[in-house]
Amino acid sequence: MRDFDSWLGTFRESIADYTYYVDFPSVIKNVEKIKIELNILNVLVGSKNIENEFEIIITKYPETLKCIPILIAKREMEVYAEDEEGSYNFRFDNPNYSIEEYKMFMRKTGLFDLIQNRIINNLYSY
Repeated sequence: MRDFDSWLGTFRESIADYTYYVDFPSVIKNVEKIKIELNILNVLVGSKNIENEFEIIITKYPETLKCIPILIAKREMEVYAEDEEGSYNFRFDNPNYSIEEYKMFMRKTGLFDLIQNRIINNLYSY
C-alpha cells in the first residue's frame, strides 16, 4: 500500500529558484533582435495623434508589428483576444487583420494609453 501523505510530504512548495522568473540574458538577446523596430515605434511616445502615426509606421515599416507582443509580455507572435465585439487571433509576424483592427488591439490592451501618456518613455528600455 502506498503512503500518499508521506509522498506528498516530500513535495517542495515551489520549483522556482531566483532565475526561474526572468532569464535576463535571454531577454537582452531577444530585445537586441528587435532594437531597430522598437526605436522606430518610439516615435509614438507622447504622440498627440498616436493612432494616425501608428498607421503610418505600420504601413511604412510593417516589421515593427512584431514588437507588439513583447510589449504585453507575450513571447508568441499570435495573440488571441475576445470581447463583446467578437474574437480575434492576431498574428504579429504575418499580419492577418487590417491596420484598423491592430489599432483596436493597441487601444483595447491599453498600449496606446501607455505610450501616448508617457507612462513609459522608451520602448527599448521597457
